[in-house]
Amino acid sequence: MELFLTEKKKKPLAWRMMPESLQEFVGQEELLGDGRPLRRLIEEDSIVSLILYGPPGTGKTAIARIIAKITKARFVALNAVTAGVKDIREAIASAGFGRTILFVDEIHRFNRLQQDALLPHVESGEITLIGASTHNPFFSLVPALASRSIIFEFKPLSPEQIKVLLRRALTSPKGLSDYGVELEERAAEHIALQSAGDARKALNMLEIAFLTLYRPSEGRVTITIEGLKESLQQKTLYYDEDEHYDVISAFIKSMRGSDPDAAVYWLARMIASGEDPMFIARRIVICASEDVGNADPRALQVAVSAMLALEKIGMPEGRIPLAQAAIYVATAPKSNASYLAVERAGDSVANEPLQSVPTHLMDAHYPGAERLGRGAGYKYPHNYKGHYVRQRYLEHERVFYEPSEEGYERTIKNLMKRRRSEQK
Repeated sequence: MELFLTEKKKKPLAWRMMPESLQEFVGQEELLGDGRPLRRLIEEDSIVSLILYGPPGTGKTAIARIIAKITKARFVALNAVTAGVKDIREAIASAGFGRTILFVDEIHRFNRLQQDALLPHVESGEITLIGASTHNPFFSLVPALASRSIIFEFKPLSPEQIKVLLRRALTSPKGLSDYGVELEERAAEHIALQSAGDARKALNMLEIAFLTLYRPSEGRVTITIEGLKESLQQKTLYYDEDEHYDVISAFIKSMRGSDPDAAVYWLARMIASGEDPMFIARRIVICASEDVGNADPRALQVAVSAMLALEKIGMPEGRIPLAQAAIYVATAPKSNASYLAVERAGDSVANEPLQSVPTHLMDAHYPGAERLGRGAGYKYPHNYKGHYVRQRYLEHERVFYEPSEEGYERTIKNLMKRRRSEQK
């Protein structure tokens, strides 16, 4: 379309609209508001080694560009996708010319060798490192590098902040002001919600709609909600390694916290993001045992059945038994008594003298066992009333399992209380 309308505007709209000063920057008020820590470091040109961490489109690279304009230090930029150890060494060598800030975009993509090449120079102050990452630095960076940097977490922009950027793009000479573009409020709201706090994605959506709907012969265009939806593809969700851990954590805690609505929402979120459905199924099984346990033994049966059903029928239908199981686990009575019991028993095994198997419980099914006294005195419970008889099953009696008052476990608790009192 006229070489994308003009030679001046070949670059994507999101790139052209990147802020050039702190005054233009939108979002991250906790870090960049008046008197806030990151703003003070930038304005006073007192930059120390920083890691800017957060989802895409939240302003990490934009802040690095602003620092590059403001600082009196030499500014060197690398992208970890294309840079190697040689590039790192060349950047470090240039630090001999004076105070040097090295900006590494997508620093989480550096392997350990590349990160180790940076470490001594950051440690000595020879270079000041600014790293931008969409991955949690405590997972993606070597601990020594993360510990020597101040970590600032960038948050997704709010829908209102996204709409500020959209309106600015419509009226700015860097944006679409030359083309008479109008954006209906419903369309702006749709972009603000669908972009999920990602400014770059929001501006890309606006640009795609503009390029699809604009007709140079008409000289202007109104982007309606209907036109917007026709020009955009289906929403794709941001879902990296950090998001994976956070969303599955929210899913498990929602089931544990007995909130079926939240549980099924996080389930749908994971499915839409392409999470492995068998991973989800395994987490439901674990939760059914760890957090419901014997308060409702059927929860484990439902969870395992859902996993088997998923294995047999696949997706997308497999999401239905997954939802059934997640809702069942969320609404079931809760008890972590079984989990605590095995934890206590494991602690005993690890930290206390190992108990010997009582002689009457030893295996007596091999020739010569009787001569060694193995199994002597064992009482077969089925030969007794109620299929129960008192006898010792540990060398030193211990209580690891303490049933709760929830669901079926109350029945178990009363039974165990009676039997334990009989043993005294």
